[in-house]
Amino acid sequence: MTENPFVAVVTLNYNGSSFLQECIDSILDSDYSNFKVIVIDNGSQDKSLELLERLYGSNDKVIILKNKKNLGYSKGMNVGLDYGFNNLEADFCLVMNNDTFLDKQAISALVEVAEKDEKIGFVTGKVYYADNPDIFQTIGKSSDPGLLCIINTGKGEVDKGQYDRNCELDFCDDIFWLVSKKLYSTIGGYDLEFFLEAEDFDWQLRAKKAGFKIMFAYKAKLWHKVSMVIGKDSPQKAYYDARNPMIAVMKNCEHDIVKKYLRTRTYKIYLPAIIKTALKGKIQKAIYMFAGLFSAFIWKFKHN
Repeated sequence: MTENPFVAVVTLNYNGSSFLQECIDSILDSDYSNFKVIVIDNGSQDKSLELLERLYGSNDKVIILKNKKNLGYSKGMNVGLDYGFNNLEADFCLVMNNDTFLDKQAISALVEVAEKDEKIGFVTGKVYYADNPDIFQTIGKSSDPGLLCIINTGKGEVDKGQYDRNCELDFCDDIFWLVSKKLYSTIGGYDLEFFLEAEDFDWQLRAKKAGFKIMFAYKAKLWHKVSMVIGKDSPQKAYYDARNPMIAVMKNCEHDIVKKYLRTRTYKIYLPAIIKTALKGKIQKAIYMFAGLFSAFIWKFKHN
């Protein structure tokens, strides 16, 4: 590894013209010098491309890639990962949401931890709520061995230094994470099965099977505006939230874990949640949740 590894910062944009500039400007303000920003526009229908060309078209630090249509998160982001690792020959790609803004020292902190061990595949840091800048959204995820209880560590807590140590994680969210070239060359990028949601869960399951670690760098900080693109209560999100974690487990885990996971998630978690959602009057969302659950079992039937 070089003394100052090259980092490609990759962000995917879909109709994000109202918040995209804050994201890119925060990256460009980084104290880390050896990087470029790759912005993939995923077929936006707003003025995103106009904004990108006007503000960054002549900036040699920013590369704008254009998808003709919305390819979904995984396929869209893979366009940027491929460009970063293969065209730019980056040592790392920093994947981050476009509805975020980055601390000045974040890239340096992530790289510092990533370089400690070649088996470190992902490094994330502290994610705060943008509208409550001292309160954590997540600092990683803890899990039981059966993957039935995966909890966002730190969620809703005020940062009082209680998590100020670098450590290994069970899982994390890909709101922002540094991805190593070794991991990418070993297992590839996002699985195209996952158009939206749980794409990070699947990638981490594959990484762990291949012997890679997921790390937390406490000095790396980012603020997130939370589901600005599709909305927290979107029926589309509800569909993929119900469907995709189940498929990720079916694709990557042993039979005993899969069997218990499907049974528990279906009967103890999702069916009660669907009924509760419907009783609240959110009929469309409940229908999408059920459709996502049904789709997961159709996938199981086709792939057995």
